[in-house]
Amino acid sequence: MTNPSTGRERLTRRMARGCDFLGSDTAILCGAMSWVSERHLVAAISNAGGFGVIACGAMTPELLDAEIAATKERTARPFGVNLITMHPALFDLIDVCGRHRVTHVVLAGGLPPKGALDAIKATGAKVIAFAPALALAKKLIRSGVDALVIEGMEAGGHIGPVSTSVLAQEMLPEVADQVPVFVAGGIGRGEAIAGYLDMGAAGVQLGTRFVCATESIAHPAFKKAFLRASARDAVASVQIDPRLPVIPVRALKNAGGELFTAKQREVAQSLDEGGVAMAEAQLQIEHYWAGALRRAVIDGDVEHGSLMAGQSVGMVTKEESAAAIIATLMDEAAAAFDRRVIG
Repeated sequence: MTNPSTGRERLTRRMARGCDFLGSDTAILCGAMSWVSERHLVAAISNAGGFGVIACGAMTPELLDAEIAATKERTARPFGVNLITMHPALFDLIDVCGRHRVTHVVLAGGLPPKGALDAIKATGAKVIAFAPALALAKKLIRSGVDALVIEGMEAGGHIGPVSTSVLAQEMLPEVADQVPVFVAGGIGRGEAIAGYLDMGAAGVQLGTRFVCATESIAHPAFKKAFLRASARDAVASVQIDPRLPVIPVRALKNAGGELFTAKQREVAQSLDEGGVAMAEAQLQIEHYWAGALRRAVIDGDVEHGSLMAGQSVGMVTKEESAAAIIATLMDEAAAAFDRRVIG
């Protein structure tokens, strides 16, 4: 039996829903990586037909305002902004996105606080939310989010306990017919993209794969660490105190991991002594990660900073443009569809 259409045509059909939702040529989002997903990389990915996403992280509203403006100077294509739900100035950040007419806001870090979804939708933007479990995915859909990202533990940065392949099998049949779903975590080649599209995903999200893009401002030492690393070098952080709900973080092994363990002990002691409330303790951890990541990404301190990376890091083998990365992924996905019999 011969293929009824080419792999490229089939890839275009499978990605159509995600592309329509994002307003991009390919349904490939770039994961929001603090200090890495900024104006240069975001604009380059959007200009290359993907969908760049600014990592707001711990930015103030003023910093986010400047970052969005600088990104708009570099691309006329759609891009998104990732906001952390626990950010104390969340609603001010939403206002900034609204003033710039940002088309998509990605919410990370748990259920959005009351009124956040309405505030985003009032700006005309679409809301994308992370759903690490099926029950949470259904709750988010009921609350009115427009799309979901399901991210497995293979991803870099903050991670959940379940692998991408299991989440995709469990969640796509249940929710992919209701909203566009983008699969993330451990994706480094186009064959995996084709597989998740066949399972019902509207597209995918990749972060680690773009760290060594030529347009990425990551320090040369940070990029070199990625190019040298294998999958087993990207390990998850350890939680030392069950009372302190620290979300595990996947990063390349270095002394920075030991420093984080010491930071957890410090914050746990403050909780013991009543020096900080739980919400403040969590914010301290977030600020720690932002600082540790900056030391590695911007300053090049790859020994004591945080080298957040997904397990797909072993598939990052050279520095190349964002356009070349996207083209390669699309070629690999199209070739995978070409090898299949039924269209």
